[in-house]
Amino acid sequence: MKYAETLEYLEGLGKFGIHLGMERIEALLTHLGHPEQKIKTVHITGTNGKGSVSAMITNILLCSGLKVGTFTSPHFVKYNERIQLNGQDISDEAFATTCTAVAGAVDFVKEQGMDQPTQFEVLTAAAFLYFALEQVDYAVIEVGLGGLWDSTNVITPVVSVITNVTLEHTDRLGKTVEDIAMQKAGIIKDNVPVVTAATGEALGPIKAMSLFKQAPLYIYGQAFSAQEVLSSMQGQTFTLSSGYYNSNYDILLPGEHQLSNTAVAVVAAKIMSKQDKRITELALHQGVAHTKWPGRLELIAQRPDIILDGAHNPSGATALRRALDKYYPGQAIHFVFGMMADKNMQQVSEILFKTGDVVYTVRADAGARAASAEQLAGIVGTQATSYATLSDAYESACREAGSAGIVCVCGSLYLIGSFKTWQQRSNYGKE
Repeated sequence: MKYAETLEYLEGLGKFGIHLGMERIEALLTHLGHPEQKIKTVHITGTNGKGSVSAMITNILLCSGLKVGTFTSPHFVKYNERIQLNGQDISDEAFATTCTAVAGAVDFVKEQGMDQPTQFEVLTAAAFLYFALEQVDYAVIEVGLGGLWDSTNVITPVVSVITNVTLEHTDRLGKTVEDIAMQKAGIIKDNVPVVTAATGEALGPIKAMSLFKQAPLYIYGQAFSAQEVLSSMQGQTFTLSSGYYNSNYDILLPGEHQLSNTAVAVVAAKIMSKQDKRITELALHQGVAHTKWPGRLELIAQRPDIILDGAHNPSGATALRRALDKYYPGQAIHFVFGMMADKNMQQVSEILFKTGDVVYTVRADAGARAASAEQLAGIVGTQATSYATLSDAYESACREAGSAGIVCVCGSLYLIGSFKTWQQRSNYGKE
């Protein structure tokens, strides 16, 4: 397939939706010669923070002089963003070639009576195949959904990471935090160290699974901790403490939640360094100091301050609201807001919006899952106005906020993707 044909093929697979289970991915990988077994991996799950932690671990390994693959989801603009080599998106040619090989495997397993693999399973197999062919030193693999039955859970990593656990995807992962934590704890493997920032009732299943698997467990707030030194929208300094270890780290990512995310990433890399002396103390500091992660408290312009955040669940909305209150105390925020209809729109709205804020609701993207602007405005209430297009909502928000104001585009990663796509088109041909 050529690149355009590859995109059509993947879009066609989207209609099959999400079907958790391991049979299809295992069949694909068997036919491809088990590329996932030919590479060292890091496995990362959690309700929020997976992407940031993946990016930081990737950068630590890159600063160690290693060849690194990274698999994340979803993408903002192009599917290529999901599969990266040394921090760069896979090329169109390599993406098409790899997906063509996986498509051949799909045809084979279907002929053997297997159900149609999903889009995410095809992309997962493509990532493993590409990383194996490139002979990466490590592949940093982000879970798509949950953990136990996620298609990435075919690997035995050198370290497992569970960032945090709150209620999400309750239709698929369980109705309680404990149920969801058990699903995420499904990535824990025999004798493989686990690092987590999970708290409260989520810790029970993680501790139980770690004990059952005899996997060493490192818990944020117990085995290690982070203490803020300085913090602004431009970045933060904090002290990481673990036993006799105390060291200051500088990061570009704002928000209190990024302290625990960074601490988790560093501790995971330090565990890896015990087996791989190429991962140095200097690389730990340089890696996190250079990390940027789009769509999470991403400050893209000033006067007015324009912030992008893909907060799409209550815990993500809480982190965003805390950050806005911290960095812009007492100031009204102009929100451009779009969400998926199957998310907890009411609770996210109650967390995000305060008296004095102005909300411009939009449809997050063209997909069937997206809530309409009118539906969202009805949920938010009198401080919200619905807009037919994202561009109209954004331009109105910027105009009414003025040069001293704050505009926050938020509510869904799909909305951030739509915004970035629109912005690229708007800037096309401009100097």
